[in-house]
Amino acid sequence: MPEVSLAGFVEARPERARAVSEELAVRAFPTLDALLDEVDALTVVVPTPAHFEVAMAAVRRGKHLLIEKPLTETLAQADQLLDAAYHAGVVVQTGHVERFNRAIRAALPFVDAPRFIESDRLAPFNPRGSDVAVVLDLMIHDIDLVRTLVGERVVGVSAVGVPVLTPSPDIANARLTFESGVVANITASRVSRERMRKLRIFQQSGYLSLDLGSGNGEFYRLRTDVDVAALALEPQGIEAFVERIPLEAPEGQPLQLEFEAFARAASGTGPVVVSGDDGREALAVAVEIVREIERTLPVLRRGEARARA
Repeated sequence: MPEVSLAGFVEARPERARAVSEELAVRAFPTLDALLDEVDALTVVVPTPAHFEVAMAAVRRGKHLLIEKPLTETLAQADQLLDAAYHAGVVVQTGHVERFNRAIRAALPFVDAPRFIESDRLAPFNPRGSDVAVVLDLMIHDIDLVRTLVGERVVGVSAVGVPVLTPSPDIANARLTFESGVVANITASRVSRERMRKLRIFQQSGYLSLDLGSGNGEFYRLRTDVDVAALALEPQGIEAFVERIPLEAPEGQPLQLEFEAFARAASGTGPVVVSGDDGREALAVAVEIVREIERTLPVLRRGEARARA
């Protein structure tokens, strides 16, 4: 990114800071205040419970922010942070990097009033992010995506989840209902043997199948020359009434595209693609999902106790 120079970073563990500094030839600052003296903008990639403290320190110094998801640990923190950022005149972008995924960028021109969305995000266990429930660790990506695709407010949430390796839910499923009746079914797991990130979008004009892992997708669109009466007479292959359209978008590493968008927003030469408000709304839905899981967990545990007895 020729328009940006990397001033350095702060890492709380001295040994790790030394290793990264030597490996990447980047300056390790001893404190956050020392780093803030040298920068116009900051990316916040600390553990979620520390997001608010670090981000507020930067806002008070008038620094633009790219904050990894979730925006903060609580909604109250998000509201306080965004209010402070507004009054300080600084940009806040949320790190929902999947918005920059090639499959999503390719699919958006074909998305037309979805009626049902199904999302699956499975990953092997990684201690990083395990300080929060899988909903805030992984599922929040898909919450942001379905909100973007539908373009409406979530009005209903039902969810279940179970802890497996941590005290918080490690596997979760949520059913979101939007204002117009659109439904999204989202599953996230961080105890899977393999990685999978897939999204399926059903709408009147057809069906989109997206593989976020590979960045590829296909649109199965209803043909305009279909004889519906003939279809009813005998079974026919799907190609008789559906055309397959490969989804294509320019190549681009999502993380780099995210950083480039942030640099444009911070310099005033482009919009904020994923705003702090977007991050706040995704967090609000995630918090509601966690609450619903916590409400149902005692019921599940009583059932497990009866089964063991």
